[in-house]
Amino acid sequence: MEIKYKIVNDRIEEIREVVVHEFSMGDVEDPDLYAAQPLYDWAQSEQGQWVVKNAYDEPTWHRMTDHLSFGYKYRITAKLMGPALTEWLLRYSK
Repeated sequence: MEIKYKIVNDRIEEIREVVVHEFSMGDVEDPDLYAAQPLYDWAQSEQGQWVVKNAYDEPTWHRMTDHLSFGYKYRITAKLMGPALTEWLLRYSK
């Protein structure tokens, strides 16, 4: 988790990069092509729309090799700050 700070109206605000969604993908020939649908579905969900609206920057997705399942793990991260970070932690964090 990456933590940075920014000065906003003479206050120091914490900017934290948080994992907002993750899912697994099996061993497929083109994993990014197969991941497009779950990524789109998340972006259209209530949670995804909230993150897009309240994130400091656009959310980004990352693909990692999942050695246990011989597949892939996808993780969406977003940078949140101030009240949006607090609301995320209260509403959506596990």
